[in-house]
Amino acid sequence: MATQPKFLTDPYLEWVAREGLPVVEDFGVDLLQVETKPWARMGANGAFVHVKGRGDYLNVYVCEIPGGGATEPQQHLFEEVIYVLDGRGSTAIETPDGRRHSFEWGTGSLIAIPLNVRYRHFNAQGRAPARFASVTNLPLVLNAFHNERFVFENPWQFHERLGDERYFRGEGEFIPMRPGRHMWETNFVPDLRTFKLHEWKERGAGGSNIMFILADGTMHAHMSEMPVGTYKKAHRHEADFHIFPVTGQGYSLFWSEGDTEYHRFDWRHGCVYAPPDMIFHQHFNTSPYPSRYLAVAFGNLRYPFTASKRATFTGMDVSVKSGGRQIEYEDEDPRIRQLFEAELAKMGVECRMPPVATRV
Repeated sequence: MATQPKFLTDPYLEWVAREGLPVVEDFGVDLLQVETKPWARMGANGAFVHVKGRGDYLNVYVCEIPGGGATEPQQHLFEEVIYVLDGRGSTAIETPDGRRHSFEWGTGSLIAIPLNVRYRHFNAQGRAPARFASVTNLPLVLNAFHNERFVFENPWQFHERLGDERYFRGEGEFIPMRPGRHMWETNFVPDLRTFKLHEWKERGAGGSNIMFILADGTMHAHMSEMPVGTYKKAHRHEADFHIFPVTGQGYSLFWSEGDTEYHRFDWRHGCVYAPPDMIFHQHFNTSPYPSRYLAVAFGNLRYPFTASKRATFTGMDVSVKSGGRQIEYEDEDPRIRQLFEAELAKMGVECRMPPVATRV
């Protein structure tokens, strides 16, 4: 019997369809409200989330573990970075030499699973579910090899990816570079809401930042904070930066070069969104307290992976006038500051942005 030839296939999307879970597609999504259904592979409930700016390499899945439950053991040849949205639990990791590492997590934790180790998640709450979001490079890996057994049943052991034992306890190593490029290497951050950040003047308005190196992987993560009454300078980069608000609330604006109108997305903890490829975007804190967000992408300061990602990390705080990817405050549309001041007035928050003497 003749079969149809394969033509313009996407092995990752075909795999998603076979998993039988809900698939949410939108510009931005409230992950705490995403409907999940039983996921046989995980032994928990799940859903896939494909935001518009996810790019070619990454996906997001939501996993909800029932009270007192646990996931099935997992092992796979793709990287993942997990952000805990709600709940408390623990993760047990079995390293190639047979040792076992276990650590406890809660809302606001960041977890990186070393490549291809065997692991399992447990919900420590008796009745309430625990929910987390995972950003993975499964689309890249599955589309490259288009062989599920190779991805999910591969015995190869990456001993060098485990890192120091301290990394499983929430400890890590600070690697000083320069503002905006300081790195923290670890496998686990217990609480992003209280993690120490470092000033990054070039990104504007007293903001601070840290770059993460997680499980010696190629996945990137960084966290930034905007003080009360401030916003960051606009910038642009390739698709795939998934942004998770951690504290506070606010909004982001998006536009292509030459546009006269803006697309707006309002955010708070639980949301995720990803700016599409080379779209200018700008983040605004309207909260009466500092606002933090986590960004997860593919290609990091240690392993940029692509020339475009290398250009992003070198030009993310350099003006577009000088060949970088940032718009300085004096060069932005005056309507941006006007809108921000109006939004702060609604919230009863004082604007603490520096004055702009001249605009070009």
